[in-house]
Amino acid sequence: MARPVLADDQVTSFTLENGMDVVVIEDHRAPVVMHMVWYRAGSADEPAGASGIAHFLEHLMFKRTEKMESGEFSRTVARNGGRDNAFTSYDYTAYFQRVASDRLGLMMQMEADRMVNLRLDDAEIATERDVIIEERNQRVENSPAALFREQKDAVQYLNHRYGVPIIGWRHEMVALDRDDALAFYKQFYAPNNAILIVAGDVTPDAVRALAEQHYGPIPANPDLRERLRPSEPPQTAERRLIYRDARVAQPYVSRSYLAPERDSGAQETAAALNVLAEVLGSGTTSVMAEALQFDSQIATFTGAFYGGTALDRTTFDVVVVPSQGVSLEEAEAAMDRVLADFLNTGVDAEQLERIKMQMRAAQIYARDDVESIANRYGRALTQGLTVADVQAWPDLLQAVTADDVLAAARMVLDRRQAVTGWLMAEEVTQ
Repeated sequence: MARPVLADDQVTSFTLENGMDVVVIEDHRAPVVMHMVWYRAGSADEPAGASGIAHFLEHLMFKRTEKMESGEFSRTVARNGGRDNAFTSYDYTAYFQRVASDRLGLMMQMEADRMVNLRLDDAEIATERDVIIEERNQRVENSPAALFREQKDAVQYLNHRYGVPIIGWRHEMVALDRDDALAFYKQFYAPNNAILIVAGDVTPDAVRALAEQHYGPIPANPDLRERLRPSEPPQTAERRLIYRDARVAQPYVSRSYLAPERDSGAQETAAALNVLAEVLGSGTTSVMAEALQFDSQIATFTGAFYGGTALDRTTFDVVVVPSQGVSLEEAEAAMDRVLADFLNTGVDAEQLERIKMQMRAAQIYARDDVESIANRYGRALTQGLTVADVQAWPDLLQAVTADDVLAAARMVLDRRQAVTGWLMAEEVTQ
């Protein structure tokens, strides 16, 4: 028996008088709710010299407030059978709890409290600063691939803050203090810079009543500034990077091209780039996989990725992991031949239809997960898109033609707007 599918997300949106945007996504199949507060502030909004402060503040938000002791927030969520966490990216910081739907009011009460009542002391600052430095040690310093990506991003973005790691540069992280955290908090953590996403077994009227009760009394920040970032100068020359590390077990070639982001009301180019990434490097039937992994056996892995959901200009990336005995120089040359051939021949019609069908199926299955749906809307709205843009996206993907994919490829696959990086072991020479 065929499984019924919702024709569209059941979404209601409104704005509180203090400027807080609210999005309600109904899904009554289980008595659970995802409660999220997204701030339009991420690492790319940090002041120069204080890299990592957005992520540092994310950690500090679980400390003491006027009404709660340090750690009490998460303990309360767990005691009520839920789970909570937070995450920081370039363009946003988000806090979430997944709980039984009858606990939604409690979640709003606590989240509203820490939006305005955070209390930090120097001892907690010092302790948590050690925590984020250790996190950098584990996730970045201990990973040659992470160090390579960090250096490559810095080469890609000469002026824009996307070239600064989200977790921060270590030499700046060690100097972060209470004043840095409170300045970022007071500037960006306000209802008129926040989006409340509630997904699950709720109704819009119930969410509105609770939001007005808990978030409504919080005053807007009258001094909230427009999100102005340093603009990236035009890239007119190809850039290259070689990163050597004795710990590298598997060398690979990675290239990132500057690419347009997904813009509100004008998502067609981003849709074509999204499909292009699937055509070139997603799965074993992709163009790069068939040519490099199976036909020539030059590579053991190939991939293509497009990070379209960004506030500012983003990247389109390709990667090739060479087979044993194949040099990085040979792997890069083979990759360039495949990309050049694709620019001449374009996409196979049958492959395009198969990919679009797979993308449609993935979007349908994603509706079964309220957390996934809430994240999709939160990422979009904090990066300049609207509810209407999110809902139009699946149809835009289905409308992409073979000509659109080829035009997108010819626009973005320009070596003059690219950074090519080699990750290799120290003892390997080319």
